[in-house]
Amino acid sequence: MQLVEKDTNRCLLEKIEYAVDIKSRLLGLIGRSGIEEGWGLYFPRCSSIHTCFMRFPIDIIYINTGWKVVKTVEFKKPWRFSFCPGAAGTIETKGGWIRESGICRGMELEIQQREK
Repeated sequence: MQLVEKDTNRCLLEKIEYAVDIKSRLLGLIGRSGIEEGWGLYFPRCSSIHTCFMRFPIDIIYINTGWKVVKTVEFKKPWRFSFCPGAAGTIETKGGWIRESGICRGMELEIQQREK
């Protein structure tokens, strides 16, 4: 699956994984040495995250039920917390990605099948 900007169909993340089971939601990015370029982890039904036990900073995108960006957080360092009351989900990705991609509050996103 890939994350795209709805209005332009521009691919923002080439690969997005879902954290839906207990293990993937509990571990998230813990134990990883980094995040590969163009990759993100989506947490449905999530309005807060922590970066405890992580080894690197991440960018966080909070979305509403319509996949509209309601908040962005850049370079959240390890051992920090972030929340967005009312958010329906979060996407965690490599630190610096938000700035590189031009993603901003109000942008509408969607998940599409990856093109081969």
